[in-house]
Amino acid sequence: MTENEDYLARIGTLIRDARQHSGLTQAQLAAELGTSQSAVNRIEKGQQNLTLETISRIGSALDSELVGLGSSGPSNLRVQGETTLSGAIDVKSSKNAGVALLCASLLNTGTTVLRKVARIEEVNRLLEVLTSIGVKATWLNQENDLELRVPATLDLSSIDAEAARRTRSIIMFLGPLLHRAGKFQLPYAGGCDLGTRTVEPHMTALRHFGLEVIATDHHYQASTSPVTGARRPIVLTERGDTVTENALLAAALYEGETIIRNASPNYMVQDLCFFLEKLGVRIEGIGTTTLRVHGLAQISTDVDYAPSEDPIEAMSLISAAIVTRSSITVRRVPIEFMEIELALLEEMGLRYDRSEEYTAENGKTRLVDVTTYPSDLRAPIDKIHPMPFPGLNIDNLPFFAVIAATAEGQTMLHDWVYENRAIYLTELTKLGANVKLMDPHRVLIEGPTRWSGAELVCPPALRPAVVILLAMLAAKGTSVLRNVYVINRGYEDLAARLNKLGARIETFRDI
Repeated sequence: MTENEDYLARIGTLIRDARQHSGLTQAQLAAELGTSQSAVNRIEKGQQNLTLETISRIGSALDSELVGLGSSGPSNLRVQGETTLSGAIDVKSSKNAGVALLCASLLNTGTTVLRKVARIEEVNRLLEVLTSIGVKATWLNQENDLELRVPATLDLSSIDAEAARRTRSIIMFLGPLLHRAGKFQLPYAGGCDLGTRTVEPHMTALRHFGLEVIATDHHYQASTSPVTGARRPIVLTERGDTVTENALLAAALYEGETIIRNASPNYMVQDLCFFLEKLGVRIEGIGTTTLRVHGLAQISTDVDYAPSEDPIEAMSLISAAIVTRSSITVRRVPIEFMEIELALLEEMGLRYDRSEEYTAENGKTRLVDVTTYPSDLRAPIDKIHPMPFPGLNIDNLPFFAVIAATAEGQTMLHDWVYENRAIYLTELTKLGANVKLMDPHRVLIEGPTRWSGAELVCPPALRPAVVILLAMLAAKGTSVLRNVYVINRGYEDLAARLNKLGARIETFRDI
């Protein structure tokens, strides 16, 4: 590829992403520009020379600063520190539930409407994959309601491999697709760099439905065969969230009963179960480690579902308040999935109030509003480690690194799940924290910290990246966090939303 072709391809990708974020089709953007859909298609594929005037017109049509001079480089954040936050903020819908429901839409040949879907890069990548195989996806309004129409026959040969490799969620296509295609190919899953995360538990679960997968260069080659003989319960070899979801997706289109043992009862799994119930699938044991799924041979129904709020985002916002010693109200916190975290924070000295419980829009999940107050924290007596639900959430563990750094005393964090996520937490030392790596799974944190500004490159793991951003809010002076795509994978407009609470974060790109 020549330098000019590479430039045009990058500009085309930016235009495509901005168009999809705006909820426009290629035809609608073409109408705005007074050109043809085929011209827009060529632009997005990097096959059309562009003048600065054309780029400016596209930027105006999409109301997007992503399309303009200097926008082809990675996005960075400039943070003015020593911030005190105030006000109230709503927790957005669950990222992990949202991606599971996008995969689950493949089960249904009726119309699926998902309410308040997180507009994040992980969702964008999945939508690119879905539309490439024939799914029609339409953003309905500014509330992020999304309509999905799945054709009776999917064009799996046209799958967008580049988009698929940028999301680990693609692995959850195996469950629904094994019923819809005798043979198919999926690109290897990507996503956060968290060390080796084997796909074997997925394969072990899905073999019960006749799926066999052979790994070749850059792809999974999948084939299915009829299931014969008596079926035993599926015993998951790990209580993983996506493994449980994949088994559920496969069971939903298996006519008969499937028993799943050692299932994860975590928040995104429960949301998926509630959605499957609206499709007509009967599930017993939701919220426990044993699920009995009564599947259907075919699903074709119009369904409308609102996933619940994200407990990991709730923890992010509460952590922002703690590290900046601020009083804010975090509304719509899914309390069932935050009780252990709040109990531990209370033990460390956090002062907070919480409202009476009320119900999420899915009619099931319990929510509360949490108001924080500036607090002098102390290190916990014991180490902090995650456990499967109902224990402390694995994805919430990194936030205790920045919290422990504000507390008096010594705290040990044990991230036993991932081989190298704990390593990224040592980046906090560049902002003044005392974080010692004991081994790939454990860090020792000594507080309190006098935070100071610095320039860092975003680590390739979502939660540690956000932890560094939160520390920058408290740091003296100006900090820069470079290449924040990984944050945009899992959070919608996080910088802008923090700014509404009083943060001073500027998004910029290198020219």
